[in-house]
Amino acid sequence: MQSQTNLLQGTLDLLILKALGAGELHGLGISRRIEQITHGTFLVKPGSLFPALHRMEDAGWLASDWGESENNRRARFYRLTKAGRRQLGAETEQWTKVALAMANALKAT
Repeated sequence: MQSQTNLLQGTLDLLILKALGAGELHGLGISRRIEQITHGTFLVKPGSLFPALHRMEDAGWLASDWGESENNRRARFYRLTKAGRRQLGAETEQWTKVALAMANALKAT
């Protein structure tokens, strides 16, 4: 059984951008997608997710529209903007460097 891990500073933005890379999702869909792509390591609760979504929308990385969810409830659907796609690329590059540096540090004797 895998354990859950607290998100490192800045990780949530990247996970949200990555979750939306394949297309638009509502909040619960984003949370489920993050859980899926991290194999259950990260579970994002609404108290963390929605402030991040609003902040990212204010930054111009996301756009949103109201629609109907799969269970016929009104939901806000988020999608990446062009600026969001650029941010996804930049953050992916940065986190790849950080992950490699950490892996190297952990292997060091």
